Amino acid sequence: MIISRTPYRISFFGGGTDYPQWYLKEGGAVLSTTIDKYCYITCRVLPPFFETRYRIIWSHIENVSTISEILHPAVREGLKHLGINGDFGGLEIHYQGDLPARAGMGSSSSFVAGLFKVLTALKGEIVGRHELASMAIEFEQSILKENVGSQDQVAVSYGGMNVIRFRKNGEIQVEPVTISTEKLSELESSLMLLYTGTSRLSSDVAGEFVTNCEGKGAVLIKMRTMVDQALSILAGQGSMSEFGTLLKETWKLKRSISNKISSPTIDKIYATAIENGALGGKLLGAGSSGFMLLFAPPEKQQQIKDALPGYLHVPFKFESEGSTIIYYSRSDQVEYENLRQQQP
Repeated sequence: MIISRTPYRISFFGGGTDYPQWYLKEGGAVLSTTIDKYCYITCRVLPPFFETRYRIIWSHIENVSTISEILHPAVREGLKHLGINGDFGGLEIHYQGDLPARAGMGSSSSFVAGLFKVLTALKGEIVGRHELASMAIEFEQSILKENVGSQDQVAVSYGGMNVIRFRKNGEIQVEPVTISTEKLSELESSLMLLYTGTSRLSSDVAGEFVTNCEGKGAVLIKMRTMVDQALSILAGQGSMSEFGTLLKETWKLKRSISNKISSPTIDKIYATAIENGALGGKLLGAGSSGFMLLFAPPEKQQQIKDALPGYLHVPFKFESEGSTIIYYSRSDQVEYENLRQQQP
């Protein structure tokens, strides 16, 4: 049995400039962090007396005989992509997540990175952070044909708070953010994660976002510039409250790109939070629903919760490990291989 643990991420600034349709022409940059909410992928070799070869457990429970019959697209295509086809007899792959899918937390990339981490470990291979991120980007964009950017795969593979720079030549550079313990603690305590209670397929929203990018160059350039502005604040060259104000500004810019990014419900939640003490915030991910990130002084946070009683507040901490294997044992694989050899 092998278990991978992959964090979800929060993207602060620069989202949208990580789409290859944009950064291969103009370059891009994103400031993001991973948090202590995780996607877990468990993989084990099935005992030979199971009638089916593949058991996939997610929101469905699948018991099938061939890879092509698997309904989960990432699992099905991932097994094909890595060339795993009967090499280990039967396989069980079990997904569990701390947060709901399609909610703006990079869950699809966390799933793919965690899946590849566990499947490569099954093959006896060690995959580094850069290679894992590259594999996940290629898989989501070229194999699954999803309208996704390139930041999430990098963020969850590396872990921690980073500036991710996307060069015109396709190179991706990861720069860990240097920040004092005091500043980091102040930032962490000023952030609130609010679940709006809805989810969406991010590629649907992102499709229109990518289409609109051509005519929104000035907006995206300004959003990219905010990454370095935020870095200056974190480096101590400004009050931390300026970080919240900058989040407010980037949300205004993001909303201007597409009318699918927000909704009347989201606008009402955001306005209520601002009225009750939040200095800024944004909807995470591609937009339209999911988790909202708010920046608010700690003394104002209870007031905000009271003003939004129908929405779940999710406490969190920053994390720095990225996708990792937390359990690894090949004893069951060896045992079941011996059993298979005994079968007539």
